[in-house]
Amino acid sequence: MHASPAPADPAVDALAARLRLLPPSCGPVRLIGIDGHAGSGKSTFAGRLADALGGAPVLHLDDIATHEELFAWTGRLLNQVIEPLGREESAHYAPYDWRGRGFGPARVLPPSPVILVEGVGAGRRALRPHLARLVWMELPDEEAWARGRSRDGAEQSEFWAGWVRAERLHFAEDPSRPFADLLIRPGHTGYEVHTGPARTPGSGPHLTQSDGPSAMC
Repeated sequence: MHASPAPADPAVDALAARLRLLPPSCGPVRLIGIDGHAGSGKSTFAGRLADALGGAPVLHLDDIATHEELFAWTGRLLNQVIEPLGREESAHYAPYDWRGRGFGPARVLPPSPVILVEGVGAGRRALRPHLARLVWMELPDEEAWARGRSRDGAEQSEFWAGWVRAERLHFAEDPSRPFADLLIRPGHTGYEVHTGPARTPGSGPHLTQSDGPSAMC
């Protein structure tokens, strides 16, 4: 049996409509970064947003990172993906196999109007100049990590211990949230889209305080 499609979410649909109107940020591409702690729901949200964008490509940073390079993958992403897209060319990258511990066959990523880059570190300083918008999944670190551990099971407990240390160090040295244009929270009936720190003057309230579509990007 095929899984039923997720119900429409007005907030995600409204966000998709606004992202389409942004000027390109990387060659002809509107590159959207989706960052947040591991386990915060980035992949699920990226899938929902990609659907609302009519099937926009999603580049998962899990395909770029490796066991030995949990965060030291910037050069590979720039060389294999960002630079070709900036030249209006298709990108070619070999996704990493986390079970086989090696890179698989190359994939092609054409310069589509909107491409989502999803994963921890999507808003790092080396990538921000190439992003049209940076989105942060607003879930506290300990809550997100607990969700991730529950999802992956006890057999991944050793990996998670090392991951948490590496993620803490990464965000201490290269934080993303202060530069986020938008904060995404799961609401009771869908996602909430809030103005992010990069676009919120001072420390006033966020734009959206309850379920429903965002008013701006």
